[in-house]
Amino acid sequence: MVKADVLVIMAHPDDPEFSSGATIARLARDGKKIAYVICTAGDKGSSDRAMTPAKLIEVRMEEQRAAAAVLGVQDVVFLGHPDQALEADDELRKELVALIREYRPDLVITHSPYQRYIWWHRDHRMCGEAAMDAVFPYARDHMAYPDLLARGLEPHKVSEIWLAGADDANYKSDITATFNLKIDAIKCHRSQVEEDFFARLDRIKARASAAAEGEEFLLAEAFRRVEIPW
Repeated sequence: MVKADVLVIMAHPDDPEFSSGATIARLARDGKKIAYVICTAGDKGSSDRAMTPAKLIEVRMEEQRAAAAVLGVQDVVFLGHPDQALEADDELRKELVALIREYRPDLVITHSPYQRYIWWHRDHRMCGEAAMDAVFPYARDHMAYPDLLARGLEPHKVSEIWLAGADDANYKSDITATFNLKIDAIKCHRSQVEEDFFARLDRIKARASAAAEGEEFLLAEAFRRVEIPW
């Protein structure tokens, strides 16, 4: 496992692409090494009555690897927690601390755990909460999870977190040059893309245009950017 400049921690396969795909592509183009951590197996995300959870897991892992390759991501880790049952508990937090200490990123991108409305998936909230706790203070403090230290996983201080889907975004990422890569990556998730997806592209682009309002660039993905001074 090599160092990653950026660690993207998301709940389900396809979450990185839908939430942050063009930003991930831009960071990769800028020479950043990027790794994904996908917390759940995505084993319930299908309306196909003939699909089984075991088969869906295989399909979604393959789709996620393909999408990551489109964006220039070097590595994908699947934690395999059950879909719709993710908990921001000690088990998940410790897994994330171990990965942060292994990859040693400067930047973590994850879900905002503070979305106010019910349409926001519970797994997203749990993932964002666990990731934020893992970044600070657990990954930083040597006495947190001493067994990880015994395994050679030294403490690591992440410099900043970008929260996708935040109600109070304060950072707009210029995705004008990489928006099409986001769409190409989303297309890899064929088990998740509805039949009217191509008709919805205008809406996706319109949201990116609205996110860039007031900026010199045309398209944006918005985040809550949190710098960690301690």
